[in-house]
This record gives sequence, C-alpha cells and structure tokens, in this order.
Amino acid sequence: MITPAHARLMARYNAWQNESLYTAADGLSDEERRRDRGAFFGSIHATFNHLLWGDRIWMHRFGGTPKPSVDAKGAPEQVADWTELKAQRAAFDATIVAWADGLDAAWLDGDLTYFSGAAGREFTKPRGLLVTHFFNHQTHHRGQVHCLLTQCGAKPGDTDIPLMPALQ
Repeated sequence: MITPAHARLMARYNAWQNESLYTAADGLSDEERRRDRGAFFGSIHATFNHLLWGDRIWMHRFGGTPKPSVDAKGAPEQVADWTELKAQRAAFDATIVAWADGLDAAWLDGDLTYFSGAAGREFTKPRGLLVTHFFNHQTHHRGQVHCLLTQCGAKPGDTDIPLMPALQ
C-alpha cells in the first residue's frame, strides 16, 4: 500500500506543516487561540491538542512510545500552556520522523492488532492502511486549523508538498 519512503516524506511534511501553523498561531493572543470557533474541537488550541494526542496514540501502537496520559475525551485540554504545547509538538514531530526513518517494507506489510477506546473494541488491520490513516488524520485536522487561522487573519505558509524546503 505505502512504502517506507512515503512514510518518511509524510513525517517530514507533518513536521513542516506543524511548524508553519504553530508559527502563524503565535501571532494570535491566547484568548484568540482558545476561542470556540465552531470547529469539531472548538478552538485552535483544542484542535492542536487533539492532533498531538492522536499522533501519540498511533505512535504508541506503532512504535511503543508512551501512551497518552488522557483518553480521547480529555485530549483537547491535555496541554493547557501554549509554550508547552509548542514544545511538546516539536519534540513529538522529531519522534515521528525518527520512527519513519526506521521503517521497513516488511513492517508496513504486516498487520497490527490494537484496542480502540473510541470504538470500544479490538481491531486487526494492515499496518500500511493504519499508517496511511495516521498521516491522513494529521492532514485533516491541520486543514481545520489552517482555516481557523486564516479566518483570524493569520497567514500560514505554503501547504503543497512539492514546495517543502527539504525537496527544493
């Protein structure tokens, strides 16, 4: 389904896009970042928290990193301080890149059995499918944040993969 090279590209794209969005959000007040804007998780801050939580739960399943300390319901408020949220995001993006750098095709071709707290049951799915979901989930919610930031007058950077600095 996917290759290790694709996962490495997407891990770097994720980090690049997170840096862009967090930089744009830095220009807003804490009140503006926390204002409920009608998005699925309400605010920019809460959506960023959900993204970090989602990445952590999948990396726990994929690579054995620590499981998030809160469940999905607590995710939007897991890191209250903006500076701490930015630091944790940057550090975890490095974790994702390192994980992707160590992937091989045999691992991606196998299955993963995991328990979903949201669904309340165990699943066994192809790892390649789950890694695809992992990166798609990031892109989906970053798109929400991008829209919210734009509505606030912030200006995130380019989002096109071919424009990623590592590819220039």
